[in-house]
Amino acid sequence: LPICVSSLSAMRSAPTFDKFFEIGRVVLVAHGDNQDSLAVILDIIDENRVLLDGPKTLTGVPRSVRSIKDLTLTNQLLPIRRMSKVKTLEAAFKAADVQTKFNKSVLGRKMERKRLRAKLTDFGRFQVMVAKKQKNALVNKELSKLRSKK
Repeated sequence: LPICVSSLSAMRSAPTFDKFFEIGRVVLVAHGDNQDSLAVILDIIDENRVLLDGPKTLTGVPRSVRSIKDLTLTNQLLPIRRMSKVKTLEAAFKAADVQTKFNKSVLGRKMERKRLRAKLTDFGRFQVMVAKKQKNALVNKELSKLRSKK
């Protein structure tokens, strides 16, 4: 089988991952206490656990050891040192405007939609269903017009 050398070299040079568990990485607590809260990795204990802090005054997450299985990585990385004190972490968190950037990210918007959906009443869910049906009917009508023109 012929192998294209240029495509192989391109595959080798392309990075597989762009987000790593590293000091200063902002993470989302996905499971357990403080679920759906942001925190920052302060130290890596071993390959399964990290030390993180919210800081508690801003996000409600106290300094604690968490399993990496309970965390979701974000694109944000704070320029902090290992085992930073709370004051330093708070200053970096506020300076980087972490919460606002997260709320604008895809993951943040997805979580906001999930929160809004959870607050809906039965009638609210019914209204969403009707609106979806109306939107889909309009889309299908326009699509059938475009298909008939061909």
